[in-house]
Amino acid sequence: MCKSDSPQSQWHAFLQGLPKCEHHVHLEGCLTPSLIFDLAARNNVQLPQTPEYTSVDTLAARYGNFSCLDDFLHFYFIGMSVLHHESDFSDLAWAYFQKAHADGVHHAEVFFDPQVHQDRGIPYETIVQGFVAGCKRAEKELGLSTKLILCFVRHLPVESAKKTYQNILDSKHFESEVVHGLGYSSSEVGPPKDMFREIYASARERGVKLTAHAGEEGDPSYISTALEMGATRIDHGIRLVEDEVLMERVAREGILLTVCPLSNVQLKCVKEVGEVPIRKFLEKGVKFSLNSDDPAYFGGYILDNYCAVQEAFGLSVLEWKTIAVNSVSESWIEEERKSELLRRIEDHVGRFAHLA
Repeated sequence: MCKSDSPQSQWHAFLQGLPKCEHHVHLEGCLTPSLIFDLAARNNVQLPQTPEYTSVDTLAARYGNFSCLDDFLHFYFIGMSVLHHESDFSDLAWAYFQKAHADGVHHAEVFFDPQVHQDRGIPYETIVQGFVAGCKRAEKELGLSTKLILCFVRHLPVESAKKTYQNILDSKHFESEVVHGLGYSSSEVGPPKDMFREIYASARERGVKLTAHAGEEGDPSYISTALEMGATRIDHGIRLVEDEVLMERVAREGILLTVCPLSNVQLKCVKEVGEVPIRKFLEKGVKFSLNSDDPAYFGGYILDNYCAVQEAFGLSVLEWKTIAVNSVSESWIEEERKSELLRRIEDHVGRFAHLA
């Protein structure tokens, strides 16, 4: 439906031009196979001697066949091994921002996972400075606004996260808003649901914005636990529909879900995009944004997710306006920037009123 050469080309133009905010994308998840091979050569990194890593094409083909979240994470962490220098992190961020800009993203709140890099001996400052450089370049050259969200990983011990958290405090990155918020991701089912409770309590006292990956593979109790710990946003959250009472609470409190449809399909959380509870969330007044998660691995950036949702649900222009407005209103940006983006949405929707 959203191909530019199809009869629905006006819908493609509408969705591409609709001002977007992306809240759920992992910068490390933007490592395309070609970039992995390029950085491996640049940094003399030996990639695994397995059939998947024979070439860019064989690795890309393997990415289309993940069996579950942990299968994906295996390749995800191998990909990270090519990142060594500040310039590597900067180049990775810049690659994402260029693609996001082309897809109509005006504001991006991006995750980064320093623990895994630190375990490889990469200094915290190298990681952050590289990503900050990429963000500043996007702001200057593309006109995007950006925020960095540090994402803890659940497959490593809590002590690892505490060391990284101390790095933030020592660097005063909360005060300077270099790090704008905290989240957590990686294997959902298995580790304790509240393993970062102590860190979140400390960050909450400092007024740090908190989010959490929950309700992707795990049941709704993972969502309620994250909210109880202080999260004001839920990443994924598609299993919220299994708990009507919790869903009413999420809608009532205006908690944003950062939904990633193509990721859900790739990781076998749903069989097809049509099973993602988009329509249910709209009916129940649950705020959500649409996002790409790890686009280099899942075969789709943010516009691909928008188009996939339109193909599956046939939303109206006004429904898309609701999604866009909620994405802006729940972004972690100043009111002046929100007002600017809301005006852009209003102008864009007005130009496509005939599609309603």
